Amino acid sequence: MPLISMQKVERLLCIGAHCDDIEIGAGGTIMRLIAQNPDIHIRWVILTGADPIRAAEARQAAALFTQGATQVQVDILGFKDGYLPWQGEQLKSAFEILKQDFVPDLIFTHYAQDKHQDHRCAAELTWNTWRNHAILEYEILKWDGDLGQPNTFVPLDESLSQGKVEQIYTTFVTQQTRSWFEKETFLALMRIRGVECNAQYAEAFYARKIIW
Repeated sequence: MPLISMQKVERLLCIGAHCDDIEIGAGGTIMRLIAQNPDIHIRWVILTGADPIRAAEARQAAALFTQGATQVQVDILGFKDGYLPWQGEQLKSAFEILKQDFVPDLIFTHYAQDKHQDHRCAAELTWNTWRNHAILEYEILKWDGDLGQPNTFVPLDESLSQGKVEQIYTTFVTQQTRSWFEKETFLALMRIRGVECNAQYAEAFYARKIIW
């Protein structure tokens, strides 16, 4: 990926397999980008989200996390949750249409080695579709135990980190019964990544290829 600074990101593409993935994996970084680039244009793409309640939560969360951006478009594609690898042809076609419609400076997508099949599929097709773009893969902490060793870190201050967690928890009400969906869980991972980059908190990403 081309090495760019935060101040030069004018068009951001965010891809999430599920309705809360983008916020969990990159929410703090997105808020930092907006603060440093008020003219930023954001395309927020959720691959599943057919359930109307989940879709409503996703739109509410996207609005919160993109406050201050000049232009935001949220696309909820509505593919079947848990079955993305078996809907690959249709998803690839959707990505090709998106590619023609929006040319990003930076893309956030899933970690390619993620154990969740939907996440892996999203990452694979992101790289397959956008071959000459800056792509950062975010991480999602979960039962599968698939955290790796990220190589790109975005330090976050305590206020922003707490705000991210609070917005996630209060918006995605349908997920609050899940054992992993806790404020402590989200903060814990950000604290660990903060330690790894000499900051209080941080979000971490995988940059597979950097061109400088």
